[in-house]
Amino acid sequence: MKPWFPAFLALLLSPLVSADDTGPVSRILFGSCLKQNDPSPIFATMLEHRPDLILFLGDNIYADTFEMGEMEAKYEVLGANPDFQKLRAAAPVHATWDDHDYGVNDGGAEYTPRDEAQRIFLDFWGDAADSPRRARPGVYESVIHGEPDQRVQVILLDTRYFRGPLKKGEKRLGGSWYPSDDPTITMLGEAQWAWLEEELKKPAEVRLIVSSIQLVASAAGQETWANLPLEQKRFYDLIAKTKANGVLVLSGDRHWAELSVEREGVPYPILDLTSSSFNQLHERGTPTENSKRALPNTWHRENFGEVAIDWKGEETVIQLRVRDLKGAVVIEEDVVLRELKVGP
Repeated sequence: MKPWFPAFLALLLSPLVSADDTGPVSRILFGSCLKQNDPSPIFATMLEHRPDLILFLGDNIYADTFEMGEMEAKYEVLGANPDFQKLRAAAPVHATWDDHDYGVNDGGAEYTPRDEAQRIFLDFWGDAADSPRRARPGVYESVIHGEPDQRVQVILLDTRYFRGPLKKGEKRLGGSWYPSDDPTITMLGEAQWAWLEEELKKPAEVRLIVSSIQLVASAAGQETWANLPLEQKRFYDLIAKTKANGVLVLSGDRHWAELSVEREGVPYPILDLTSSSFNQLHERGTPTENSKRALPNTWHRENFGEVAIDWKGEETVIQLRVRDLKGAVVIEEDVVLRELKVGP
């Protein structure tokens, strides 16, 4: 038996307090990019902010391996982390993966042990035997918390399992990837696209779309949806087609935090709040160019994201925040839910 498993299993089986049992979900904390062997004091800070819901956006460990035993051992390190255990027990948790916990840097569908990696991922995050994620390729998932008029839908995308090859060119500040208009290259795969369309038709007031990589940011060499502009446009068009109100995008990956916004070709402004990383500081510290940046400031130290929903006022207001290691707000933007609405 794994040395961390008894304590972790107890947490999984403990009677977690559901948001549905205590009122609406009002505070969602999220983040990405955790080196499992390094200290993670930010988990204690997150716990102090009393989350109703916690989202892990990917790079939850740095596996980077084709050896599944090595991947399991790295999950064991995270599972044995006392601060992670306390945070995991504090509120419902949902997770997706990015490239490093998927198994290979910048990886996509070409990663051969992806099915084994998916099984290890689902085992670690405690998916039940009858979980839909155990019956289909990919770790995408959707769940709705709360009662009518105060529902929060969390849609976790899988931007790895199905993703086709990226176009490589001369290296820039952000990396070597360039946009491609090849219509045969997919980000999500047809099965996940069809699933997403049905999920967006479900009734909900606030929809948090979790994308491990940035969805809105412009391409500057890094991994981003803008490298596959036809897929990016497909996402925006799907919001309009399904008349899905209340969409906010949460992303990670970059090892810094920022807020991006798309205002053109969309039914309403699509905001993408990037929180990264939990404990991995960017060596360069200089953000890549991002013509979609909504605020001038970025943050390059340890951080986590927060979506705070005020359901009590005459109008529902959503506060988008990034907090630092001590819990101080370093990026902030308020959004009136009424403004995230597809027109007639």
